[in-house]
Amino acid sequence: MKKLLIAVGIGVIILGAQQIAFPAEFGTKAEAEALVKKAIALIKAEGKEKAFAEINNPKGKFVDRDLYIFVYDMSGKCVAHGFNQKMIGKDLIEMKDPDGKYYVKERIEIAKTKGKGWQDYKFTNPVSKKIELKTAYIEKVDDLIVGCGVYRK
Repeated sequence: MKKLLIAVGIGVIILGAQQIAFPAEFGTKAEAEALVKKAIALIKAEGKEKAFAEINNPKGKFVDRDLYIFVYDMSGKCVAHGFNQKMIGKDLIEMKDPDGKYYVKERIEIAKTKGKGWQDYKFTNPVSKKIELKTAYIEKVDDLIVGCGVYRK
C-alpha cells in the first residue's frame, strides 16, 4: 500500500511539472489584453515605425501561438499585422466575417465611443486553419486601434 501511495504521489508531481513546463496550446483573454498593452507601450516608447516592424515580424515578440497583434488606423486601414503581412496597407473597413458582421467597422466604433473593449466575431485560426469564434481586445492609442484576439474553444 505504501509503494502504491508513493507511486501515485510521484505521478501527481510529474503531471504537475508537465503543466508548468509546457505552455498552453492556445492563448487566453488575459494574455491577449497583455499583448495589446505591451504593443501600445512599444508604440509610445519607440514610435510607430519601430513598433510596426516588430509587430509585423512573425517570429517576433508579438506573435505567440494563436495570438498576434493587429493595428488599424481610424479609417480601417491595416498598418501592422503579426500573422498576415498581406493585410498591411489595405483598407479593411468593409471586411465581414462569415456571418456578415463588419468587424473592422465595429472596432472603429468601440475605439471612438469607449476607447477600448472586447468584440466577438469569426475568423480563421492560424493554428487550426479553420474559421472559429474569436474574441478580440482592442484599444485606441492616438489615431490607432491596436488589437489581439483569442480563439474560443
